Amino acid sequence: MKPANRSQAAARQSACQRGFTLVEAAIVCAVSGVLVTLAWPAFKPAQLQAGRADAVQALTQLQLAQARHHAVHGLYAYDARALGSAGSPTSPQGLYDVNVDLASAEGYRASATARPGTRQAADGDCVRLTVDVREGFASLGPNPRCWTP
Repeated sequence: MKPANRSQAAARQSACQRGFTLVEAAIVCAVSGVLVTLAWPAFKPAQLQAGRADAVQALTQLQLAQARHHAVHGLYAYDARALGSAGSPTSPQGLYDVNVDLASAEGYRASATARPGTRQAADGDCVRLTVDVREGFASLGPNPRCWTP
């Protein structure tokens, strides 16, 4: 009888050694939480920079549509809605409001402004991206850094 009891005790001991204890799981969760807390501030600027690609895409599409409009009509569109789907009042991901601020036969100014309540609204100097086109030459604002991916 004693050998059977020893084998049962050995089986119980090996079964207990296969899993994690509640304390070990809690320690892993705590360490993971600390790592996420430390990494989050470094991740936020990269997330904002990636979000700017939405504004760049919208303004690039608007530039192409304005060039087509100018080729057909001899002047740039005063209203973005005249440009069809490229003149959408919001960017493709909905993070920016897109407007044609000023237009004439010689050029135009367009802007993409971060929508309130989106993560891009906290983008500091790059909350509003602009493109100013005069006689076919574009100036990007407010800072070329805002336009780089």
